[in-house]
Amino acid sequence: MQIIEVAEQLFAQKGFAGTSVRDIAQEADVNVSMISYYFGSKEKLIEALFQLRMNQSRSRLETLLMDEDLVPMQKINILIDSVIDRLMGNQCFHNIMLREQLSSERTPIISEYILSLKLRNMELMQRLINEGQDAGVFRKNIDMGLMSTTLYGTINYAIATQDFYKKINNLESMSEEDFQRYLKRKLSQHLKSLFKSTVTNEHRIES
Repeated sequence: MQIIEVAEQLFAQKGFAGTSVRDIAQEADVNVSMISYYFGSKEKLIEALFQLRMNQSRSRLETLLMDEDLVPMQKINILIDSVIDRLMGNQCFHNIMLREQLSSERTPIISEYILSLKLRNMELMQRLINEGQDAGVFRKNIDMGLMSTTLYGTINYAIATQDFYKKINNLESMSEEDFQRYLKRKLSQHLKSLFKSTVTNEHRIES
């Protein structure tokens, strides 16, 4: 875990191509041979990182789906807060994803893992939406691609432009800890309001 977490930080800072196994070994205070023993290669190391984060994400969503005490809209709200906490709580991993997706020279192995992660999250989100549709509380014509883009895109943009957000809202004197709590709360309120109007049958506008 120590090696994976150090690698995650370096991949986020320097990119996958710009980080060597020797860099990771030096920062993690281990021998290069230890990385080879546990992972075999840098490619296998980033595979282990993505597998870890994918399993964590999937576990949270599956636990949410199985909770029979919650109504569908409550599950949507918990999902939103979970994604906010995950992305803002582990900005290194999501910097790796953003760096790769915005790069003109993509690393095929990382692009493959990102696609797999997105598809698995989408599959579980679709099950959550289907549950609400079966219960008659969610609309039928929901665009899951745009829902996912709205959720992840909004949070990622907020993370990437924090200084701008502070500036336009006169929050530059706020401590970093207080600002992170403030931004989480504002994102939560905004996305929950947006998703309620998007997925529920309330206030439906007929085209």
